[in-house]
Amino acid sequence: MKLLNQSLIKKSINKIITPWHSIALIDRWLLGQIIPPMLFAISAFTVISLSVGVMFDLIRKIVEYGLPLLKALQALIYSLPSFLVLSFPMAVLLSTLLSYGKLSANSELLALRSLGITTSRIIAPAIAVSIFMTGLTFYFNDNLVPTSNKLAEATLRSGVGSSFNKEKAKYNIIFSRKGSRIDLNNKPTKTNTLLTHIFYASRFEKNTMREVTVLDFSRVNIKQILTAKSAVFDKDSSSWIFTDGSIVSTDSIGKTTSINFKNYLYPFVEGPLDLAKVPKDASDMSLKEALEAERIYKKLGDLKQIRKIQVRIQEKFTFPCACLVFGLIGSILGSKSNLRSSKSQGFGLSVLLILVYYVMSFICSSFGVTGLLPPIIAAWFPVVISLGGGFYFLRKSSYI
Repeated sequence: MKLLNQSLIKKSINKIITPWHSIALIDRWLLGQIIPPMLFAISAFTVISLSVGVMFDLIRKIVEYGLPLLKALQALIYSLPSFLVLSFPMAVLLSTLLSYGKLSANSELLALRSLGITTSRIIAPAIAVSIFMTGLTFYFNDNLVPTSNKLAEATLRSGVGSSFNKEKAKYNIIFSRKGSRIDLNNKPTKTNTLLTHIFYASRFEKNTMREVTVLDFSRVNIKQILTAKSAVFDKDSSSWIFTDGSIVSTDSIGKTTSINFKNYLYPFVEGPLDLAKVPKDASDMSLKEALEAERIYKKLGDLKQIRKIQVRIQEKFTFPCACLVFGLIGSILGSKSNLRSSKSQGFGLSVLLILVYYVMSFICSSFGVTGLLPPIIAAWFPVVISLGGGFYFLRKSSYI
């Protein structure tokens, strides 16, 4: 029995080791230089970003709202994926820059080149790692991050209670609807682009609109203002149920009538509820949810929000590509024979490159949201320019 168990263990180990040994020796050696500093950099960047981005806020909630320590730790763990994806591109850049810089400083790359191995072949393992990290970042960003952020928020809500719920409520929901109006002959007008309704809620929480005002211009000869303390959407009747409010109507000659109500069933679209449920931050959306948000904004005709969500959808793809960009640039700069970087110099250069890339991305993203650039160009321009620059330096290398 013991021999059988040992045999099974040996087979399992061989299954793990065999794929690694099937990789070329030079690639295994270079991967061994890249992966350890990358894992260290991921850990370091994640701890730093967690400390700055979450821990101080959790400490504030523990002190001000009485958040239990166990809930705070759970929220911290749930927040981890969103900070891991931020650290991946930076870790790829730092690890490739330091590892290839060290090999260059020790003249090990010079030895490889003397054997006729080109720069393209030398940096191939770094590109392979960068492509893997690009895919991993996309998976994290689209699957784990939205779910973990929602779990973190739910944990904080359950731990803090009503004071936090008020803090996290969504405010100032404004929904407008256009279409035909009913004319004096009780027939729809030919023009179907007229403003017919404005739905406003000061706050949305727990699937309920609070302090609601509806301006109804759907009839040519009558204007109505409906106000209520709260409103919920009833899917069975496709109507809104307003509670504790009043309706003020004004006809074409200026005559005004007013009625108060306890509950009022108002036939209207579900649009305000859809709009209220759209997360404010695109990082809380998966790609599928972002596409659904785009559909809602297009239905509303909100051009600014349409442009914004279209840019964010493209950034779902371009943000992971930063791993590929940084891996290419970091390995090329590190492998230049005239670079003799210390760890501090490598870290400083990494910070500078990260700053330049993300500032360029922020500027282009802003141009996309304001309409100065098409969303697809605004999102992809930094990636294309950076990759183009990387391949240019690669071609300029005398050892390509």
